[in-house]
Amino acid sequence: MNKTIVSASILSADFSEFGKSIAEIDASGATWLHLDVMDGSFVQNLTFGPALFRALRSRTKLFFDAHLMIVNPENHIKEFAEAGANGITFHFEAHNDPIKLLKGIKDLGVSPGISIKPETPASVLADILPNIDLVLVMTVPPGYGGQKLIPECLEKVKKLAEMRDSAGLSFRIAVDGGINEDTAPLAIEAGADVLVMGYAFFGSSDKKGLVSRLQST
Repeated sequence: MNKTIVSASILSADFSEFGKSIAEIDASGATWLHLDVMDGSFVQNLTFGPALFRALRSRTKLFFDAHLMIVNPENHIKEFAEAGANGITFHFEAHNDPIKLLKGIKDLGVSPGISIKPETPASVLADILPNIDLVLVMTVPPGYGGQKLIPECLEKVKKLAEMRDSAGLSFRIAVDGGINEDTAPLAIEAGADVLVMGYAFFGSSDKKGLVSRLQST
C-alpha cells in the first residue's frame, strides 16, 4: 500500500466558504475530499447532492470520495459519477445485491467502495472483497460529525486487513468517525490506510503539519 491518505470531510467545513475550504485542503497536502451524501432516510441528517460535486469539481483536482448514506443508491450512482465523483461508496446495509452495484459503479469508470455501520461485522463482506477498491469502516454511527470513535470498530479494521492479506487483495481500508491526531495512529496500526477527518482537520491551525504527520505515521 502507498502512504496513508487523508480524506478531508467537507461536512465539517464552513458551508458558506466551500471555495476557501477546498483551497485549504489543497494547500495542506491532503489528496482526497470526502463528501457525505445523506438523504434523511438511511440516516436522519440531510446534506447535499450532485450539484455540490459539480460546483467544486472545477476548483480542484482532489480525489472526490463520495460516501452515499442513502437508500436506493443504485438510482443515483450515474449522476454522482457524471458530477465528478472519483470513488463512490455505498452502504452494505442499503442494498441487497452489492456485487451488482459495485460492478455498476466500476462500469461508470469510478472506483467502487462499500461501507459498514458499527454494528455490522466485517465477515459480511467476505465474498465480495475481490470486487471492492475501498472498504469504509464507520467508527461512529453514521449521520453526524463530531462523534467519538468507538474503539471496538478498530477490531473490524484488523479483521479486514487480515482478510486482505490472506487473499492477496489490494483494496484500501478507510475509517470514518472520531478520527483525530490521537486516534489516527490506532487506526493505522489496525490496518487503515485512508483517514476520513472532519472536525480534526478543519479545526486545526496547522493543517499542512497535521497531514504531514499522519502521512508519515
